[in-house]
Amino acid sequence: MRLAELVDTSAAIAATPARLEKLALLADLLRRADREEVPIVVAWLSGHLRQGRIGLGGSALRAAIEAADAPPPAPTLFDTPGDPAPLELRDVDTAFDRLADLSGAGVATKRARVLAEPFRRASRREREFLERLVMGELRQGSLGGLMTDAVARASDLPLAAIRRAAMLTGDLEPVA
Repeated sequence: MRLAELVDTSAAIAATPARLEKLALLADLLRRADREEVPIVVAWLSGHLRQGRIGLGGSALRAAIEAADAPPPAPTLFDTPGDPAPLELRDVDTAFDRLADLSGAGVATKRARVLAEPFRRASRREREFLERLVMGELRQGSLGGLMTDAVARASDLPLAAIRRAAMLTGDLEPVA
């Protein structure tokens, strides 16, 4: 799934005060996501990263944005000309996985480099979404209970079963 689809859904959720409309938007997006993307969608539209805290603060985020805005390196014979492929959820989630694994000397520079690649390919709206997500400032009104309801609706399973499974596992993402 393209990141743009998730960003559009997030914007639509933020734009409506109607709980049932938010629920319908979330359930529709979850139905369109493939099995591996569902945990990403659930986490991100609940306002957090699947990887938890990955050591990105304001300065690391600014460094990544500056690196993304820098002119790209000169092309080589092996580069394919043209615009980069649209950003997929898995591309960004993989970058967050790599960020979570980084440590040691020069980690700030490494983080900026890893995050710069998806930011370089992201549209303005995608970038803004990712910045808010990383900083924990995704305010769209789809947290917690609403996401649980959306998972139940998208899966055609009873809400009580989804709630119980989430309670027992302590995490809605694998249940979804």
